[in-house]
Amino acid sequence: MVMCTVKNILLKKHAENANLSPLKISIIVPAFNEERLLAVSLAKIQAAAAAFSRRGWGVELIVCDNNSTDQTSAIATATGARVVFEPINQIARARNCGAAAATGDWLLFVDADSHPSEELLDDVAEAILAGRCLAGGSTIRLDERLLVPSLVTQFWNLSSRLGRLMAGSFIFCETSAFRQLGGFSHELFAAEELELSQRFKRLAKQAGRTVVILHRHPLITSARKVHLYTAREHLGFMWRAIFRQRQALGSRQAAYLWYDGRR
Repeated sequence: MVMCTVKNILLKKHAENANLSPLKISIIVPAFNEERLLAVSLAKIQAAAAAFSRRGWGVELIVCDNNSTDQTSAIATATGARVVFEPINQIARARNCGAAAATGDWLLFVDADSHPSEELLDDVAEAILAGRCLAGGSTIRLDERLLVPSLVTQFWNLSSRLGRLMAGSFIFCETSAFRQLGGFSHELFAAEELELSQRFKRLAKQAGRTVVILHRHPLITSARKVHLYTAREHLGFMWRAIFRQRQALGSRQAAYLWYDGRR
């Protein structure tokens, strides 16, 4: 009973502080050879960030150029984003590099081929203000109507909500908690967000808080991988990820869907 009371007091204090003090949100976009989609994505992210700025919160946009060989860095700079550079081509390192440069109270990771709406970021702000949330994600929706990929996406969304698993394309978290956990694992070249989700859930339980998966306004994300890779390639990776997890997730070559440069 005493422990529950202490937790309730801490949660109330956290919520009061969030409401009284203007927060700052650091939006981090990892980008590897994203010149085709980046300008549109950043423009939509900046427009959606009005959900934060109209609350009086500060917003910074950081793009991590993950050793691109195209115009990714120049495009990001032209939009007004702060650009940082990560020479080792790995999504976990790119996100961690952006987080290391961030000065916000909360971090929001958005993939370069994804578009959050202002309504989704409104839900993020409300989750933060409620005070119980330590980290969170969102369900997703593809930007094309494709039968089988949409069914797979629905299955993921159900798993995400039931298991409180955050999709890497959209993750928000308290900066201090992210740094306490050490960020994304450098041992993984894929599924690093699932591993981080598990660590966040354990930390949230210890702190009397929670990990949430928002679902009212799904993140719109690109279906380009459906067209760039064959069904055999997708199924081959999934089989290895299930039955040869260490080899599939711990190698850049094995996780080719993210690293072979097809765009």
